[in-house]
Amino acid sequence: FWIPANLAFGKEGEAPAGAPAGDLIFDFELIDFRAVPKPPPPPKDPNAPKDVAAAPESATKTQSGIAYTVIKAGEGDASPTDGDLLKVNFKGWDTNGASIGSSETMGGPMALSLDQSPIKGWAEILKTMKKGESRRVWIPENLTFESKGRGAPEGALTFDLELVEFKPKPVAPKAPADVAAPPADASKTASGLAYKVLKAGTGKRKPTATDTVKVHYAGWTTDGKLFDNSIERDEQAQFPLNQVIKGWTEGVQLMVEGEKRRFWIPVELAYNNQPGKPAGMLVFDIELFTIVTPAAPKKIEAVTPPIEVKPAKPKEDKGQE
Repeated sequence: FWIPANLAFGKEGEAPAGAPAGDLIFDFELIDFRAVPKPPPPPKDPNAPKDVAAAPESATKTQSGIAYTVIKAGEGDASPTDGDLLKVNFKGWDTNGASIGSSETMGGPMALSLDQSPIKGWAEILKTMKKGESRRVWIPENLTFESKGRGAPEGALTFDLELVEFKPKPVAPKAPADVAAPPADASKTASGLAYKVLKAGTGKRKPTATDTVKVHYAGWTTDGKLFDNSIERDEQAQFPLNQVIKGWTEGVQLMVEGEKRRFWIPVELAYNNQPGKPAGMLVFDIELFTIVTPAAPKKIEAVTPPIEVKPAKPKEDKGQE
């Protein structure tokens, strides 16, 4: 086999330390192989619906082959459209009644974008639901998981879906007019980090380098290209300040909760031109919402022994007889 660098460890300067770079050549001889035994079927969920194996005759059927019944009516007339952000509660089973997962075991409603649903049939059905509505849905195999990795459930699947809420996907933030370089009125630290306060904060406490923070952020290269942001995900990002780029560690420690700043981070405080990372000076808008201070370790009280310890009696010196 002649394997090009992009299918091996990468080109010179991209390959991990100790790994060969560039195109590689391998000689292989297949000695033997064994089929991986199929795992036993998962146990049946005692709480699975009685009609989990097939939709009842009374179910509504779509042209694609999906069937559903309404468990609880929703409110209003609006339904989600492509690009909307949804929160969905779900429980899923295969046709044998084995559980394939639920939002409850994930800690709460699942957040997803309607145009990036992991299950094709979900997108079709959720577009026709109202806020607060619950349905039982029978989805044929060709409309289940987009990507079937190892261990993915096979065959048709049944879901109880509840559309908790939905809203339009936030618009990607536009590059600021001063993205190319810090303006004359920007403040600058000794390290070369420049910044401007965009919104005053409401708190008084500032994070330390070991604190974890919850923020919204957007990052651009100096040509105005947006390379990452939390706005479109509509979810605050959480980072330990000692595990981010140096410019973040320094800059966010200057902020208080509720404050928003724009930072111009010089290359040596950013990714320092690491391969595969945004190059050069970077510009970030960061809004600090919460400082999450690690809990202090519990104090361990000294334990007094429950028994009385008496000093040993000295041995009698009988002397020489």
